[in-house]
Amino acid sequence: MEVISNGVRSIGNHSDQEMENRNPKVRAVNLGGWLVTEGWIKPSLFDAIPNKDFLDGTRLQFKSITVGKFLCAESGGGSRVVANSTGTSEVAKPPAGSSSRWETFRLWRIDETLFNFRVANKQFVGLNSGGDGVDLVATCHSPGAPETFEIVRNPDDVSRVRIKASNGLFLQEHWSTFIVEDDFKFVAENGLDAVRIPVGWWIASDPNPPPPYVGGSLAFLDSAFSWAEKYGLKVIIDLHAAPGSQNGWEHSSSRDGFREWGDTDDTIQQTLHVIEFLTSRYTKSPSLYAVDLLNEPLAEILPLETVTKYYRAGHNAVRKHSPTAYVIMSRVLGASGPELLLPVASGLDRTVVDTHNYVLFRTKFDTIQDNLDFIYKDKRAQLDRLATPDGPLTFVGEWAVEWTVNGATKEEYQKFAEAQQEVFGRATFGWAYWTLKCAKHHWSLEWMIKNGYIKL
Repeated sequence: MEVISNGVRSIGNHSDQEMENRNPKVRAVNLGGWLVTEGWIKPSLFDAIPNKDFLDGTRLQFKSITVGKFLCAESGGGSRVVANSTGTSEVAKPPAGSSSRWETFRLWRIDETLFNFRVANKQFVGLNSGGDGVDLVATCHSPGAPETFEIVRNPDDVSRVRIKASNGLFLQEHWSTFIVEDDFKFVAENGLDAVRIPVGWWIASDPNPPPPYVGGSLAFLDSAFSWAEKYGLKVIIDLHAAPGSQNGWEHSSSRDGFREWGDTDDTIQQTLHVIEFLTSRYTKSPSLYAVDLLNEPLAEILPLETVTKYYRAGHNAVRKHSPTAYVIMSRVLGASGPELLLPVASGLDRTVVDTHNYVLFRTKFDTIQDNLDFIYKDKRAQLDRLATPDGPLTFVGEWAVEWTVNGATKEEYQKFAEAQQEVFGRATFGWAYWTLKCAKHHWSLEWMIKNGYIKL
């Protein structure tokens, strides 16, 4: 019974059936996003989660900065994972059955930095069964340690990441896809007759170099010689990274910025062993043209006497196995000039002095004409000074068409390229552009040629 008294209404003991018959409709509200959380309902719930854009189910595609191609699970899974795909614009929902699905990886989040990557056919990416960390496969249906990866983000550009495997090594499907036989063919067909190949000291320990170095580079250097022979190219082996680092820079294999090469005789003897190893291995190849003993030693932390002593010993190491290969001695950066190497190089046979000529790092000229004048006057004068009658040959081992000029036109870059070719062409041993392929276009000779910025 319903009783109304003094403005207060109370409900009597009517049955549930009676209540439903009188008013069957409800007025209710859902409590969505409470016990089953949905992020779009209250986005602030996720504000404090590290890497909140890498939650479970996030679909990612990974594009190699150097190769310019996407990581891809072949056939959508069940086979290798390689970096050879041209990509797709349909990232979120690629068409069923299309190869673009093979480039898309779905995250299983373990914590803020550790993840599993699931591919189109529902397998997980992992290290190969051999456990050597060189190859990736997508064959496992239940992820474990080999299928667990750390995503390391670049603090300056969070869209760029590195992927670290469970064995502590970073992923690179790199050697087999970055430089291939067709690149040697391209070099031979575009007015070039040699390649300069930087190597690290650990190559002499292949296939099992000490940590943290990765084995496998020696096999690809073997391939490089085979391709060079096929296309009639000369090979310059360049020891780019010495044990302990000769300058403290990352490309010289410094792990923490310290330069320790030359501090003890052990590092020098180890380097000489590498020079002997490489020369003896390739001395019978008609493509072996020169051995570059050490790339860019730095004077401010390395005595000139240490470097010149090593150069003499390095020349002897090459001559033990090859009477014809040229021996290249890189200028000591920060010293007064490459002229300091003339006394040691002049007393030895078939020697070359290498002077790297990056206008970008040597000057801060803001105008086009200032850069051109520097090339035509200063750099030409330097090469002329080095060209002594009884001295070593001269080599511009690295240069690039890059400067500090803002907003330069294509035609102005062409003039800059022509100036450097003209002047550096005076070097009696020649020059080598840095480099064939690079994400930064003006550093990439391949891009510069294909886009008409430089003609050889």
